[in-house]
Amino acid sequence: MTRRTGARIPLRKRLSVRLLSASVLIAVCSVAATAWLAVATTTRALREEQGQALSDDMDILARLSGYAATHADWTGVRRTVRDLSARTGRRIALTSPDRTLLADSAPRGTSLPPRAAATVDPLRTDTYTERGAQLSGTDPRVVGPYRLTPLERQKLDGIARARRRCFSRYGIETTVAHTPSGRPVLAGADGGTADDYVPEECADGRLDTPTPTERKALTVLQDRAGPCLVREGLDPGIPLYFGAAVPAVGGRDATPGPAFVKAGDGRSGRAAQACLQEARRTQLDPYVAPVAELFLGGGDSGAAPRWDMSPANKTKVFGAAGLVLAVTVAVSAVVATRLVRPLRALTEAAQQPPERHARVPVTTRDETGILAEAFNDLAERRERLEGQRKALVSDVAHELRSPLTNIRGWLEVTRDGLVEPDAELLGALHEEALVLQRVIDDLRDLAAADAGTLVLRREPVAADELLAQVAAAHRVAADGAGVALRTETDGLPWLDADPVRLRQALGNLVANAVRHTPPDGTVTLGARRDGEEVVLTVADTGTGIAEEDLPHVFERFWRAEKSRSRRTGGSGLGLAIVRQLTAAHGGTAQAAAQPGAGSVFTLRLPVSPPPADG
Repeated sequence: MTRRTGARIPLRKRLSVRLLSASVLIAVCSVAATAWLAVATTTRALREEQGQALSDDMDILARLSGYAATHADWTGVRRTVRDLSARTGRRIALTSPDRTLLADSAPRGTSLPPRAAATVDPLRTDTYTERGAQLSGTDPRVVGPYRLTPLERQKLDGIARARRRCFSRYGIETTVAHTPSGRPVLAGADGGTADDYVPEECADGRLDTPTPTERKALTVLQDRAGPCLVREGLDPGIPLYFGAAVPAVGGRDATPGPAFVKAGDGRSGRAAQACLQEARRTQLDPYVAPVAELFLGGGDSGAAPRWDMSPANKTKVFGAAGLVLAVTVAVSAVVATRLVRPLRALTEAAQQPPERHARVPVTTRDETGILAEAFNDLAERRERLEGQRKALVSDVAHELRSPLTNIRGWLEVTRDGLVEPDAELLGALHEEALVLQRVIDDLRDLAAADAGTLVLRREPVAADELLAQVAAAHRVAADGAGVALRTETDGLPWLDADPVRLRQALGNLVANAVRHTPPDGTVTLGARRDGEEVVLTVADTGTGIAEEDLPHVFERFWRAEKSRSRRTGGSGLGLAIVRQLTAAHGGTAQAAAQPGAGSVFTLRLPVSPPPADG
């Protein structure tokens, strides 16, 4: 049957073919995307490597310029060159302007590149930008005679801390930075300048005042700049001020070493500044290393590398792509077969006759396994419902046949003149007719509830009044059985319900409780509010219900003792009607019991506010 069904399905619509086609498409797209990604990544890596090489070159130059700025010669530079070469992987060589070798990371005898990559001169450099702005082409790490003594540094650190506390009192957060000469500078918390507003209390000028060491160096600088200033027709005694290498707080920058003159922005100002720069270079020259030429492995060629795929690499790429595609197709075929197998089993089981209630094996835990479990559950429910239907038909036939047989038998003997139709006989026939009517009425109510056509005439119902009415209706039967009937109400809960149907449900529970409670026993009707629900209970001190029987008490035509007849055990529909009526009101019905200790039936129904006139 499966093969015939598969033959009727077009090849292009089969699940395995669709899955295989989708897998192949995905594989092709993934291979193409991977190849493109590999090319793009390689190209980007080459560009990044080129950029990294440029960054390394700048870092090498900055490090060597810093060495020259803090040393008077190149005697100990070899270790620095070796460390830089090991970190960057570049060859680094330093020579004097006449190509005398000062230091080289390559083995001795290795020839130099044809051209120098840069000139290392801390007094004339434009490459240092990592630690503040450089001034006049001079590396800011060149300190020379402007380096503070330990005592001066300690004094200025105290002044800086005091000024920082002063700014803090006005809500201005600052940090203390130190220039290469050791002078502390107040910088804004964000690293920028914060001199837009300076409290008057903090602007004492002490932190900006040159120390004796700085005044001495500035005097020498002014003397050196004097002849140049005279040649330019300027006053050689023009006052000098400190320049800016670190953003400072306090209205004026305080970086020792660099200096400038306030002589306007015209030609005279530029001439004075040029004189100052030349004099400063002359002043700092003894403290820095001589000018050197920097050679880097490979020269300073900046041509971008070209990357092209060779035929061998192309073969490798296409071979890898074909292999990935073949593996994908094979895996997809295996997966498709495993997916289709349980689906075929499901199809075969579904095509079996209904009375066989076929099951399918659950071989996986994926979606098909879940589908197989759901199919098996459906088959079990169908089998169970079929059994319940057959039992219901049998029970209904039995319940109807018994009273009809009795009525027919008495009528036949009366017709034959064997029995006189006296009052006792008519009463017995009437009782049998009432039994028959009750069974039919119960079946009609159940059918209406199952079909959703049960009509409820809702109105506000007081729980205490409802219990009182039910108790009054069954008082005579309870007294006749020697059973005490009581009601207990906690508060005054209200319900929005059909009072007739609720009395019917509670009446079935009370009648069942009275029937199963021995003389001198008690049946108690209770009502209380539990959150948004009203809880109605019917408790008895009767024989109770076995634990294994509790799940079946609300089933139709079920009796705890199979030997009971409709006269001693009811029709078997009363509790089923209770559950249906409770569900129709939006509630639930539950049963709890212990053998010999009585039973408690609980109805939980939505609470309703009392009427406005109540």
